[in-house]
Amino acid sequence: MSEHQKHTEFLKQCLLYDESHERHLVAEKLTRIQRDLRCVRRAMWLTALLTTLAVAGLGYGEIFVDNFPYNTPPLILNLIYAVGLGSLISVLAFAGLGLVYCQKLDQQREECRQRVAKLLSARLGKTFPAKKEPAAQG
Repeated sequence: MSEHQKHTEFLKQCLLYDESHERHLVAEKLTRIQRDLRCVRRAMWLTALLTTLAVAGLGYGEIFVDNFPYNTPPLILNLIYAVGLGSLISVLAFAGLGLVYCQKLDQQREECRQRVAKLLSARLGKTFPAKKEPAAQG
């Protein structure tokens, strides 16, 4: 489990102490964004694998087949090109979508932090600023 996942789970556990209805909505939204991000990452890895297989197919043809582009049936060659290019475009699209979901997850985490901070200040009272240490004179 990564640090971000641990941090998110900690925030979810802290939200359990909130008795308002909005905590369910915040926790549900956080869970949904995490699930969507996981799905996008899996799809990105799958399309990256397809891209790698298409490149390997072209490499195999170039190395082991005599007169590769001319000796190969055009249907097979076009299929390899289409799968390779399509999956490469998909990898880029999924990477962009993953970045969008990461930003959404960060925003939702910040909203959770604010909600937990408000909950703590309501339950525990006023917070006190940390003492500043005197600057070292050199």
